[in-house]
Amino acid sequence: MVLFYDLSLLCYILAIRLAALWGNEKARLWVAGRRNWKQRYPELCRSDRPAIWVHCSSLGEFEQGRPLMEDIRARFPQYRIVLTFFSPSGYEIRKNYQGADLVCYLPADTSANARFFLDLIRPEKAFFIKYEFWWHYLAEMKKRGIPVYLVSANFRDEQAFFRPYAGWYRKFLECFAHIFVQNERSQVLLSEAGIHNVTITGDTRFDRVCRVSDAAMELPLVAAFRGDSLCLVAGSTWPADEDLLIRFMKEQPLPVKWIIAPHEISEHNIQRLMEAIPLPVVRYTRLSREEGAHLGDASSGVLIVDNMGMLSSVYRYGDVAFIGGGFGKGIHNTLEAAAFSIPVLFGPRYHKFQEAVGLIASRGGFSVEGYAGLKEHLSRLLLDSEARREAGNIAGAYVASGRGATQKILEKVFV
Repeated sequence: MVLFYDLSLLCYILAIRLAALWGNEKARLWVAGRRNWKQRYPELCRSDRPAIWVHCSSLGEFEQGRPLMEDIRARFPQYRIVLTFFSPSGYEIRKNYQGADLVCYLPADTSANARFFLDLIRPEKAFFIKYEFWWHYLAEMKKRGIPVYLVSANFRDEQAFFRPYAGWYRKFLECFAHIFVQNERSQVLLSEAGIHNVTITGDTRFDRVCRVSDAAMELPLVAAFRGDSLCLVAGSTWPADEDLLIRFMKEQPLPVKWIIAPHEISEHNIQRLMEAIPLPVVRYTRLSREEGAHLGDASSGVLIVDNMGMLSSVYRYGDVAFIGGGFGKGIHNTLEAAAFSIPVLFGPRYHKFQEAVGLIASRGGFSVEGYAGLKEHLSRLLLDSEARREAGNIAGAYVASGRGATQKILEKVFV
């Protein structure tokens, strides 16, 4: 099976290299970021301090690992923190993160790379966030007696670990010193697979969004644009999400301000979106205070957030939130919006996300299958202030109830 794993990984790497040659930007960054790493990384790793290694696949996992890194740095300053990413979408945005002593790409998971990288960073402990399972790194750390912890894991019945043929896949799980899971179902699945070093701690992302909401930036231009109007914030949207929202604008001309933060902020996509919107529209990066105040007096209008890094603070100006991605691969971060005690809407592909399931169960969040569902829920929440307030309070209480995972993990690991 190891040979099959290595061959599969080789094919994957070759596919990425071919995609890079064909002009795929994400693939190009993946390849370029790892080029000559054995020559570059040693210069970056010179330190006698013991290391804690935190590995994230991408940006979402980084947000889950961030409160852990912040608390380790605050409580155990003797450690240096090495942060690695698999995906360019995480590394390129957080490569200058000041909470880590070294931020770099994870070298491809070969046995030689694993030995070289571990010799280089010499971790005393390692944390893999949520879904990361790299055989050679895990096996080599187990061989060396380096404890590895899986954090905020969320397991599902259909995963390969729990299939009848899954004997080798379970060896991945056996490499972890302890697994911290989000929910009881994950613990049951692992127990049935013979993995018992498991603790239910919840999701560290609750800690992160609570900290973000507590320290949310004031955005005067956004406040001026909103004025005294009701405001819907649509975050991390894709074209499938935007088509429904634009149809609602056309068919239900309510006195509402719209703030849309598309997932893709390329010039081409921003122009496409602006041309499709039937209301007065302005881009955040081109909005002046005077123009914002003028639009704030209007009964409706659309502000497009065309930069990175401010969406989590934009939600503070919303009365209702719509989270994108639910008509594609899966929804984006619902907790960032819910932390501000506003109801949250999203598309039908949410079942892999425990926080979305929890929001629906508590009636602080609502899934829409298509336009009819969007119209029903959005009209009710925008027109019925009591229903909107009740759902928002429930959403905020749900987020607050999930705090504390980071503390539980640290108490278990640093005993």
